[in-house]
Amino acid sequence: MMLLTVGNGYFIFVVDKPPTEFPPSEFPEGLTVRKANHLIFMAILSFNPSRISDPKLQNHKPITTCLPLSKPYRIRYPSSPCISTNLQNSRPNLSRLNSISESPISLPTEDSPVSFPIDDEGLDPAAEVSYLDPDIDPESINEWELDFCSRPILDIRGKKIWELLVCDNSLSLQYTKYFPNNVINSITLKDAMVSICNDLGVPLPDKIRYFRSQMQTIITKACTELGIKAVPSKRCLSLLLWLEERYETVYMRHPGFQKGSKSLLTLDNPFPTELPDNLFGEKWAFVQLPFSAVRDEVSSLETKFPFGASLDLDLLGIEIDDKTLIPGLAVASSRAKPLAAWMNGLEVYSVEADVTQACLILSVGISTRYIYATYKKTPVTTQEAEAWEAAKKACGGLHFLAMQESLDSDDCVGFWLLLDLPPPPV
Repeated sequence: MMLLTVGNGYFIFVVDKPPTEFPPSEFPEGLTVRKANHLIFMAILSFNPSRISDPKLQNHKPITTCLPLSKPYRIRYPSSPCISTNLQNSRPNLSRLNSISESPISLPTEDSPVSFPIDDEGLDPAAEVSYLDPDIDPESINEWELDFCSRPILDIRGKKIWELLVCDNSLSLQYTKYFPNNVINSITLKDAMVSICNDLGVPLPDKIRYFRSQMQTIITKACTELGIKAVPSKRCLSLLLWLEERYETVYMRHPGFQKGSKSLLTLDNPFPTELPDNLFGEKWAFVQLPFSAVRDEVSSLETKFPFGASLDLDLLGIEIDDKTLIPGLAVASSRAKPLAAWMNGLEVYSVEADVTQACLILSVGISTRYIYATYKKTPVTTQEAEAWEAAKKACGGLHFLAMQESLDSDDCVGFWLLLDLPPPPV
């Protein structure tokens, strides 16, 4: 594996051929960059529209006509230097999380159905989606991504409508259903999950990921009663992007849409806490890989090493030149395999350089944030951390975490491809 490390303000590209030096004018002031060949600093990130099924008038039928999604945007890719230091400990304060307590079931009101207007593009914003890709084997879908939350839409009682949104990571399965706010409990959710299986002919999944900590009680209870493992995780990227798309194409076009309405269940962003002892590495470094090498590492996840996680780059619509450098964090430890095994069960979501506190933040699960490493705060290290964050932003949030036995090693024990997304609009 080729890693781009830094020494004395230079990028050293680990290849057999010596790199050529050039002074790029757009990189952070004071940095000189060594580079192999010519790199194109351009990345395009958008959601692949071919995977989305839009609600037409014919409910509960496979839909093949798709609307264009968010437009791709072009971004400049800046330089990113590195910091190499020892992993250190820190003991910040804990932040308490709130959950919705379980409530008894109540019957919906017997309001008469309401007819909603159809927009100019033939979409019915009140329609529900029940779709399974006819080319997919239903038995192969063993993991779901689920959101059960209020939407910025009012019903005829003036109360917020709730929606169940379910998909798999490839969007081969897509299901939506609206609910009044007085039937939100685990029984309603469990019945709806069973209905998905009955309507679409798919088995109950082994695992369901969800990203709202406040819904943990309801979701966990419904899953437990069905023998499903509930996994709190922000690695619901297909669901998050679909939710963002529905906000623009469905919710905003609904006649009950309330502009500026805030979600009842905001995402937590607690203070980072102390890193558990079993997750400590020995050394770390900011590194970079060409996008082509990142794809090679992802493709060899199952065959080369058992620890790590990938992303569906096709679904995410990520189009990056093979030579573009993707920022990452390399962690070295003499016990790299046990460390990677522990990390494998954490649903790693992102790595963030906090220049204010001079530390690295590891985000896992839904709202767990660890101080992964600290470094001495100087103008140089601050500039380097800022440049790494700028490089991550320039790649649309794409970055990686690599576990190695040594920072000089050409091989990884574990490899996690990560995408730092903004919170959904609802």
